Formats: sequence, structure tokens, C-alpha cells
Amino acid sequence: MTAQTPPSPPFRDPQLPTAKRIDDLVSRLTLDERIAFLHQFAPAVERLGVAAFRTGQEALHGVAWMGPATVFPQSVGLGATWNEELVQRVGEAVSKEVRAMRARDDRVGLNVWAPTVNLLRHPLWGRNEEGYSEDPKLTSAIATAYTRGLRGDHPTYWRTAPVLKHWLAHNNETGRDITSSSVRPRVLHEYDLRAFRETVEAGAVAGVMPAYNLVNGRPNHVSPHLEEHLRAWTDEDLLVCSDAAAPSNLVDSEHYFDTHEEATAAALIAGVDSFTDHGTDSSKIVARLQGALAQGLLTEEDIDRAVRRQLSVRFRLGEFDPQYDPYAGTSDFDTPAHRALAQEAAEQAVVLLKNDGGTLPLAPGTRVAVVGLLADECKTDWYSGTLIHRSTPLEGLYERFGAEHVEFAEGVDRVRLRTSAGTFLHVPPAEDAPDVARGAEGALDPALLAGRTDLPALTADSEGTEFALVDWGEGLLTLRAPDGRYLSVAEDGHVRASADQPGGWVVQETFRLEPHEAAGESRGSHGSHDNRHLLRHVGTGRHVCVAADGVKVADGNEAPPEIFELIVAERGEESVKRVAARADVVVVVGGNDPHINGRETEDRTTLRLPAHQRRLLEAARAANARTVLALVSAYPYAVDLTDTPAALWTAHGGQAAGTALARVLAGDVSPAGRLPQTWYADDADLPDLLDYDIIGSRQTYLYFEGTPLFPFGHGLSYASFAYADLTAETRDDESLRVSFTVANTGDVTADEVAQLYVKAPKAPVARPRRELLAHRRVTLAPGASTTVSFELPLSRLEFWDVAIGGRRLAPGAYELLVGASSEDTRVRTTVQLTGTPSSPRPVRRLGLAAADFDEQRDAEIVDLTKVSGEAVTPAGGNEAELLYRDCDFGTGVTEITAQVAGKGLIEVLLDGAEEAAAVLTPTPTAGPYDYTTVRASLTVDGGVHDVRLRLRGPLRLARVGFSG
Repeated sequence: MTAQTPPSPPFRDPQLPTAKRIDDLVSRLTLDERIAFLHQFAPAVERLGVAAFRTGQEALHGVAWMGPATVFPQSVGLGATWNEELVQRVGEAVSKEVRAMRARDDRVGLNVWAPTVNLLRHPLWGRNEEGYSEDPKLTSAIATAYTRGLRGDHPTYWRTAPVLKHWLAHNNETGRDITSSSVRPRVLHEYDLRAFRETVEAGAVAGVMPAYNLVNGRPNHVSPHLEEHLRAWTDEDLLVCSDAAAPSNLVDSEHYFDTHEEATAAALIAGVDSFTDHGTDSSKIVARLQGALAQGLLTEEDIDRAVRRQLSVRFRLGEFDPQYDPYAGTSDFDTPAHRALAQEAAEQAVVLLKNDGGTLPLAPGTRVAVVGLLADECKTDWYSGTLIHRSTPLEGLYERFGAEHVEFAEGVDRVRLRTSAGTFLHVPPAEDAPDVARGAEGALDPALLAGRTDLPALTADSEGTEFALVDWGEGLLTLRAPDGRYLSVAEDGHVRASADQPGGWVVQETFRLEPHEAAGESRGSHGSHDNRHLLRHVGTGRHVCVAADGVKVADGNEAPPEIFELIVAERGEESVKRVAARADVVVVVGGNDPHINGRETEDRTTLRLPAHQRRLLEAARAANARTVLALVSAYPYAVDLTDTPAALWTAHGGQAAGTALARVLAGDVSPAGRLPQTWYADDADLPDLLDYDIIGSRQTYLYFEGTPLFPFGHGLSYASFAYADLTAETRDDESLRVSFTVANTGDVTADEVAQLYVKAPKAPVARPRRELLAHRRVTLAPGASTTVSFELPLSRLEFWDVAIGGRRLAPGAYELLVGASSEDTRVRTTVQLTGTPSSPRPVRRLGLAAADFDEQRDAEIVDLTKVSGEAVTPAGGNEAELLYRDCDFGTGVTEITAQVAGKGLIEVLLDGAEEAAAVLTPTPTAGPYDYTTVRASLTVDGGVHDVRLRLRGPLRLARVGFSG
């Protein structure tokens, strides 16, 4: 007899609804198997034929960490294109390469952790490069396009499963796992949630990653917003993946919970489904989940809910239907189309900031001096793949203008380091050493990649080696050997010329020169002794010493720190002056190294261009008035361009960056990138990095009242454009139709980014100065024109009214402004909307939630309990003031009550009075969540009044009530 093939289980049947298939598979898994699925690295279940699965493949602007791949412009550069159609094609290319790479390396995952939709609220944020814009509408538009490209267009199966990062209100690296973002309700709903919401509602998002920080005193990984908001926006199952080590942070750094079992249970119940912790070792998370179950902190239903969400993503990725997966055979990798797309994206990201006197484009035959620290660089960042192709600005200009027309000076300082013994640091030859690029082999965790030890350590001899020294700002230096390798320190502590570029989770290629004073000496008392320095290696924090077995970082047990004298053979500005004087035009290429002074784990401290680069710019301008500044950076700078006739900015543009910049400089492409965030003129224009109240501190173009260096949406063109025929009309009190024409009045074909802004009617509460409603990038030949139309729901004009705890469309005249930037608007009109009038707060009936203030001074929102709710406390435990406008006391009140924890007092003031109408002095409570109710007499005859609450001392106010 022939044995019959056993029937396939229902979860293998593609004809069944996915929910039934998931139910069947979950029912076949043991409890231990289900628990194991909740770690990032879910193991295989061989008895069921279920493969291993991992969440998390970095793919922010190309496949990252897994070796060579096509590298597109940084996210902030994609944001600068203002072009959703282009960005969707980039997402498609990236997801195709994910599929192609997975076919040959199963370490590559299909659950991609991209894009980042954190708003670029503050330009000093170290991860500015990862976001798209300071504006929620532009961010959601670009993010939606990228996720649609990543997802693919099949109705059932997804090419990759995108996870949005980082939920929520996350814009600081300084203390990022312990700081709390105080986010008032209006900022939460109108700003931070909005970028996530509109992207999720578009339907191409598989999940979200919570951020390391706390919001209103509660860690994002136990945030009630995950269920209250995120999962209310879609009927799809969303997979919430923790950030790396964040589950442990709930206990270890944040001390929010006493035990890991409590913390893990709270995160799972709040909505986290996959725990990224302890690398590939799942044992600790599994043990914590098992312990939480044993202690009654979790139920099996809690486990199963998270398992179902993960399986939902796996089914959408075609894992259980390989024969039907339309993307299973995808092999597109480093194709000509992908290379062309990388160049197109880099070209579209270039922003022309200034162009006085028609300095640009450069005419054929122009003699160009290209100078600067990034002139011959093609930089990658932490979330880049390994470059297959690379193009620097110098190479691009050589190719475009011919080597005979281009001269180059990098502008580094040429130095030697003399020891106290009179010898010099020396790089021994390493003829047989292979040329290896960092990360070329790929790694699930590139933070674990070790430095090279196959090269000889530095020594000291009578001649020494001349190094290229660059000061990247704040005294942070790199030293490069003549063969192009950077000085670096490996695990054995030796200093070698071994790195192709600075990089790594902990950068091992940066140093500081620290002035050395011998005991009893005063600074400057010994002439040349002023040039004595200790050389500190920043990655280890140790000083460099010269030992018998070579140069290394001192560990206290061997040779003492060496005292060096810096011998400068040539300052960088001297080489810049030489080539600048011989050229028709100088192009100074400046900017940042994405691994230094502003990156993940490290915020910037200033907007200023580093002093080394300012010296080079000044030297170029002194030698040649026709100087162009090309900034290649992950973030804005504050730079004086008064004497610089032309300037451009682009983010690090990926593999085709140099070619793209050269083509724009030459006029082969008219620049049409637009700034996705405000460029402030000075550090003094910035609020504190941890001030998330964009309304109160007047942040971003929405509220900033000063004069920016360059406004949001700014970008010039080699053409000129005219706007006309603006019309606006409402339809059925539900939508707004806006139409206008744009004409190319120049003499070259060019793109224009038409931008529509709205200014709301005047109101007692602060509203944005203007707000982006819509935009469109159009291509127009000389003399051509086009009609641009938008149909927008009137809900887009609503704001969050704290008086009603919901959105409201204010009645009145809305001004519509159309033009080329937020400040360069060419035509305008008004439209009268009925809306819903405001009404006084019925405080006698409903009281006041403390966090629902209209204005605040020195207040911080904190958690009411560890599960939900909000309270308000004075920042630093000192004094704060809260203002609640238009409070209706009805027929009058005689008493006020307050729900309070901690100690201090509350003064109640009405309207503009400076004398308190009542004072509440609660009995101090022991803990921050031990609330008590305190009462005081308050006589208000009735009517509508403004209420001010002055909080003194480290108390927490949850709400106040009125009666009598």
C-alpha cells in the first residue's frame, strides 16, 4: 500500500481568511513556543515547518548593515526633494534589493525598520539626518510615499513590511533613555501624532517602533497612546517592535519599574509585541515573560495577542505561501535603473540657497578650484549600506569640466607630532595589508565590528609621518596618514593607520589635543611650551603614549601619556589660497562627517560651521570673490554668507552625490530642492533642546517669529516662475478646492515646488503663523504653464481645542497663500468658513484637567499613574503658572478642589488679578502617585473668567473642580 500524504494544516491554506489561518497556527504552538516568538529573533518551530523570523532590517535610505547595496540620499535629503513620486520609486528600489539580498543571505530581514517620521523640530538633534522635515504634513507625505514603495502594490502580499520610527516626540540624544518630552495636548495632536497618523492611515505601514524617551513622564514603551491612538487609526494588525535594549531600560536606566518582569508585562499589555533586547540571545526576555506569567502579571491571552500581530505580518510577507508570493523571485540589485534613480534623487535633493549676480550655473570652460574638507569625500552614515559606487564632488567636476579645468585643495592642516624625546610619530609601511572597507561583510549588529589589528602599530622615529589633520568642531580631530587611512584604536589599545573612514557605534578615529602644563607652570610662561599637548583618544577616553611595543592608549599600567608638540608644515588655508587665486570660480565644499559631532547618541552643541571650515571659506573669498559654498551636511548651519555670492545645500547624497552636485553646478540640472526645515541665523534663535512645546517656545516655521537665515520651503532655481489665477471654494462644507497656475518665465526647463499655506483667523489661542496644506513639484519648459489644483478636507484646517478635548474648525476668514516658500508667497486669497464657534469651558460642571491649559510658564507634564493619565508639575520643582481661558462658572461657585500629590501650594488667580482669590495647601503625600484632594473657599459670582493657577513646590496637579 502507498502511504497517504497527510493533509496540510489550515494555516497553510491560502484560500482561508488570514485571521483563521493565524488562529489555527497559534492553536498548534505550545505556550513556550509562543513566548519565544516575542523576542526579536523568533526561533524556528521545526515540527510545524515554521521558519525562524527576525524583526528589524535597517533600510532608511537603502539596505543597511548587510554589506554592499545601492545608497540613496539621506532621509533629510529625500525630504528636500518634496517629491512623493520619486521617493516612492526609491522605496520600491530599496525593497527590491532587500528581497534580492535575502535570497542569498537569510540574515537579511523583510521587516524593515524605516522610515523615521520623527519631526525635525530642533536642528541640533543628532539624528536630524534620519527625518524628513520639521513639518508634519510634508513628513507624512514623504513617509507615506516611501512606505508604499517598500510595501509594493499587491493587494495581499507585501514586498517588505515597514515599521515607522520612533514613537513619540523624540528629538534628543542627550539622555535619550531618561529624559521626558513634555508635550501639551495641542502639540501632541496637531504636531507629533499627526505625522504618524497620516502615514498609518495611508495603509502601507506594518508597525511602529517606540522611542527610548519618556513622554509626559511615562516611557514610550508603556504608552497608552499605542492603543488609544495608533491602533485606532487602522483595521490592520500593527506590529510594535521595541527599540534595542529599551525593555531593559525600563528598569536599568529609567527605574520606572522595580523588576524586569513588571516592566516586560507592562510593555506587552501597553502594546509592544516584539522585544529587541540582548541581541540574538532571547533567553532573558523569555525568562522575564515566563516570570510575569507565573506572577499573574500577564495572561496567555496577552501573549497570544502579540503573537497574532507578528504572524499577521509574516503572512502578509508571503512566508506561508511561497508559491503565491509575487515578490519571491525578486532579483533587482544594483541595476542600471537603481543607479540612475540614486543619481536622480541626489540631483532633486540639491537646494540652491543663494545665487547673486547669476554666479551659477558655471559656464563651459570655467576654471574651477574645488576646495574643502568634503570636496573629495562621499560620506556614509550609521544607517547606510556599503558603497558599491561612489562619486565625490571633485570627481563629478573632473568628469563634467575636464581635469585640465579643475584644481583641488582639501584644506587639511599638514602636521607632524613630535614627542618629548624629539622623535616623531611614524606610520610603518604595510604593503601586504588588504584594503578593507568597514562593514563590507555585513553584520546584524555593526556596533560589534572590531577595529583592524592586522596592521602595524604606529612607532616613533627621527623623521615621522606627516598627517592630514581636520578639526571637525569643538576640538574634535581626525588624523589621516598619507595612504588615506585614519588613525584608529583597536581592542588591543594600539594606535594604527587602519580605518578607511571614521565610523562605528563608538567612533575610534577621533582625538583631542589638550594643552599640557607641567606642575608649577602657568599657561604661557615658557614660550614654546605653549605648544605642548596631550593627545586624548576620544573613543576610549585615554591619552596616547609611546610604549616599547608601539604607540597606544595609556591604561595607567605602562608608559605615561606622551607630551606632543604639534609641528605644522602647512595650514589648510594656504593651499586653498593658492588654487583659488588661479581659478575663475572657487567651490568650497564643507559640511559634516555623519559620524562626528551630531549623530545617534550625540546631539550638536551649535549651529555654527566649524572654525576650520570657516577659515577655509574666508581664505577662498579673500583670494577670489567668485566663491560658491556647497554645504554637504545632515543638518542646517548658521553661516555668514554676506560676502559669498552663491551657496547650495544638500544632504549626504549617497553613491551619486558628487555627480549630482556637479551637474547642478554646471546647469545640466536646474536645482529644485527645497529646505525641509528652518535654517536659523543664530544659536540664540533656538529654544532648549528638551523644550518640546513648539507653541509656547515659538519653534519651527509654524510659530517662529524671528528672521531665519533661510525659511522653510526655501530654494532657488535657474529659472523664474510666476503664479496667478488663485481661486478657492468650499464644497458641501466638507472640502476645500484650491486652484492656481504656475508659469516658467525663465529660459531653461526647470522644476518648481508650488506650496500652499493657510493662515487661520485670529484667535485667543496661538495658531501657526502659516501652515503647509499641500505642495506639488512640477516640471515646466520655458514659457510653459500648468494649473495646479488641490482638493482638501476641511478637517485639515482644524485644531485641537483643549476646552472640548477634540478637534474644532474655527469660523472665520482663512487666508490662503501660494508661492515658492513659507515666506515667499506670490498670490493669496481668503475663504470664509462657518466652522464651530468656541464656547466657554463649563468648569463648574466638568472642572479642569491640569494638562489642558492654554498657556504655561515653566510647567512640565508628567504621568498621573504608570498606566495612564497626566498631571502637571513645576519644572525643577520650583514655580509654574498655568492659564485656562474663558472658564464658565455658571451661576457662581464657593469652593475649589484639587487632586494633588507631593508637597507645595497652589494659588488661584482670576483674570488679570495679581492677588490670589484662593490658596490650596495640600497635606504632603509620600510618593508621586499618592494623590489627595484638597479644598479651599473660592467665591466667584458667576460668568466667564480666565483662571490662572500658580504652582509652587514639587507637587503634581491632576485636576481642579469647582462647586457651590
